[in-house]
Amino acid sequence: MSMNVDLYRGFRQPDVIKALAEKIADKAKLLEHPLYIMEVCGGHTHTIMKYGLKQLLPDNIRFVHGPGCPVCIMPKERIDQAIALAGLPDVILVTLGDMVRVPGSKSTLAQCRAKGGHVEAVYDPMDVLKIARENPDKQVVYFAIGFETTTPMTALLVECAEQQQLANLYFHINHVLVIPAMNAVLADGQSCINAFIGPSHVSVITGAKLYQPIVEGYQVPLVVGGFEPVDVLESVLMLTEQAVSGSAELQLQYRRAASYQGNVTAQQQVDKVFTLRNEFNWRGLGNIPHSALKLKPEYQHRDAELKFAEHFTHIYTPDHKHCRCGDILKGLATPPDCKVFGKACTPNRPMGSCMVSSEGACNAYYRYLG
Repeated sequence: MSMNVDLYRGFRQPDVIKALAEKIADKAKLLEHPLYIMEVCGGHTHTIMKYGLKQLLPDNIRFVHGPGCPVCIMPKERIDQAIALAGLPDVILVTLGDMVRVPGSKSTLAQCRAKGGHVEAVYDPMDVLKIARENPDKQVVYFAIGFETTTPMTALLVECAEQQQLANLYFHINHVLVIPAMNAVLADGQSCINAFIGPSHVSVITGAKLYQPIVEGYQVPLVVGGFEPVDVLESVLMLTEQAVSGSAELQLQYRRAASYQGNVTAQQQVDKVFTLRNEFNWRGLGNIPHSALKLKPEYQHRDAELKFAEHFTHIYTPDHKHCRCGDILKGLATPPDCKVFGKACTPNRPMGSCMVSSEGACNAYYRYLG
């Protein structure tokens, strides 16, 4: 335990952070244009806000908060489907903690549970197997969410359900892919983003190679960076150096855990169980082609969307007219630009998904800027 504590202290040392900030400031004097860096993952956003990294950077280097939070991008109709399942008398709906408070079109899973719906929030997805075993008279549905980081775990759960012959376990798959979302942000022409910090946990699974098409297709530098303050600032320095030299390359800062090839075994597990959807509606971004996964035909007998189709609505419901989560996820606005931020919309009374999620940009601004 002490070794882990010492390791993290090494990435949070004030003198190292200060030295990196000074190097960035010196290098930034040579920039011809401002550097707008999108940190795709909400984990990076929280590090930036918690440690005041924005305040350490010169004015011509700015962070833009991206759509890398799987809770924040979940559209209302998918939440409505989860609520519909939880309201069925013979169904137990199981999901991860943050999803319980995300607003659907009319309510949340937490409100559904308060009215008698059977909702189980878990921190370890493997608990789903135990719940299914202990409730053979119920139909258990796992509402699976996440980017490439959590997808292998769901794939493993599907395999375990098969091996253990848990005929009462189904999966509502909401796993999304990071590259189509980055493409969507860049392709609409509104964004000022000209550099990326790539999500490191995703890269542990997929490998840094995942981002090569973004770098080559849009000629933007991208650094896969870790989540500690020193990681983030070192990534910013690497991006600044690329911008000054006029290069656009894929670089790996998070070498202590990620590689270019990634976890090949996990990739094979995902490929065995999942295939691409034609499209998926991202909250704030709209329908993005081939941006999410679904179960392959050989596992469709466990697909909750097919099993319970008659109970679902697929009607698109926009966010509240005053909520700007969509613009925030695209990098077109920051949380303080929203009229309801910190007023009508707080973590205790969230109007939008960016405030609900522990990784959401609005949540981070509210928590650390008060």
